[in-house]
Amino acid sequence: MTSSSSSPISGFDEEALEAGRLLFAKECDFIWGAQTAEQLPEADLPEVAFAGRSNVGKSSLVNALTGRKTLARTSNTPGRTQQLNFFNLGNRLKLVDMPGYGYAKESKEKIEIWNDMVRRFLRGRVTLRRALVLVDSRHGLKPNDEEIMTMLDQAAVPYVVVLTKSDKVRSQELAEVSTRTVAALKKHPAAFPEIHATSAEKGQGIAELRASLAQLASLG
Repeated sequence: MTSSSSSPISGFDEEALEAGRLLFAKECDFIWGAQTAEQLPEADLPEVAFAGRSNVGKSSLVNALTGRKTLARTSNTPGRTQQLNFFNLGNRLKLVDMPGYGYAKESKEKIEIWNDMVRRFLRGRVTLRRALVLVDSRHGLKPNDEEIMTMLDQAAVPYVVVLTKSDKVRSQELAEVSTRTVAALKKHPAAFPEIHATSAEKGQGIAELRASLAQLASLG
């Protein structure tokens, strides 16, 4: 990586890109689902959490990164991911698919249980190296995104905003959304100052994101 350590995305050389490719070519398996904080698995390997509104394309991005079509379940019904789903990537990194927010049609009591689980996971997970906050390129940041970003700030979990579905907007529109998002990040202390545009469908930005995450993986 040729850029400074403050930037997790830009400036990857061929060696870094290859390290990302090799890591995500490894076996990746679902290992655990937690619906409450008490059900969280042992904290051992470094972890990367994926957060985003329901229907932002979270499962599609996980599948694109790992080169699998059905690893993370995708659904036409928003709000189906109702637990923390843990995936083991080659015994070097765990991917954590967090419950989608914004559309879940559940009772206030159940939603509060999920929120409590997420807060406790973020604040107490010593192996959590980074979170990815996924934002739809067509819409930009929404109030629910700001809420999870504030939660990450409070938990001191470093995070990167990843724009999804970048192939669905024109380049000028993508640039405008990117500019607005970068400006909004300045008030969030745990956010990296750069964002990353991806398309799970077209593969845009996937190699660079793999390289960024490979830097967090266990060397063992």
